[in-house]
Amino acid sequence: MAVIAVYSVKGGVGKTTFAANLAWCSAHDSGWKTLLWDLDAAGGAAFLLGLEPHPKKSANSVFSRERDPAKLIRSTQYASLDVLPSDSSLWSLDSQLSAIGKKRRLAKIAESLGKTYSRIILDCPPVLSEVSTQAMRAADLVIVPLPPSPLSTRAFELVAEEVKGSGKKHPPMLPVFSMIDRRRTLHRQAIEANPTWPVIPLASALEQCAVQRAPVGAFAPSSPAARDIALLWRAIERKLAKRKVK
Repeated sequence: MAVIAVYSVKGGVGKTTFAANLAWCSAHDSGWKTLLWDLDAAGGAAFLLGLEPHPKKSANSVFSRERDPAKLIRSTQYASLDVLPSDSSLWSLDSQLSAIGKKRRLAKIAESLGKTYSRIILDCPPVLSEVSTQAMRAADLVIVPLPPSPLSTRAFELVAEEVKGSGKKHPPMLPVFSMIDRRRTLHRQAIEANPTWPVIPLASALEQCAVQRAPVGAFAPSSPAARDIALLWRAIERKLAKRKVK
């Protein structure tokens, strides 16, 4: 089992789109039994996979052990892909975790879910918080979508500080440029400054994920965007494999 956190210190960089599409690749391309766990109170991950919000606001109940996480998990139309959705109750999760005082509560829940799922993808909230810190402790790998700007390196450094602060054995990180337009000078300069970072170009097909409410590989499998996401997933699998060998 491996836990992959998709995390950014700011919104609007494609974080949830990454999480939903990578979860689909995990299930469809690799054949893993996969759980997409939405920790962002905005609730976009389930929406992108075609699920309607549940009327009961109980996503935070799994942390207080009021409810078995398995009872909140919902199946998607895609084989081997389930979602543990979020809702507005997660807005209070930071204070709830602080009150509980268990710094590895999220990691313990993930370990339990790992008995059923081979890959767990965490769509983290776009802030530095107790929730994100616990997600870092649970993760085997942290994917960091970054905007193509001169400040992208600084943004990654902020995430690196957060990850390293989560514990002595912090997980490896994979920064990924998001929404790249190679016609723009600043975008090309950002890539040149960080040539080893994977690149996901700006693409209408990825924007359509929110319209189609489906992963790009499901409705536009031959598109460059689907290819780029699939390549990123393969890079993630390779990084996980190297970590396990060590």
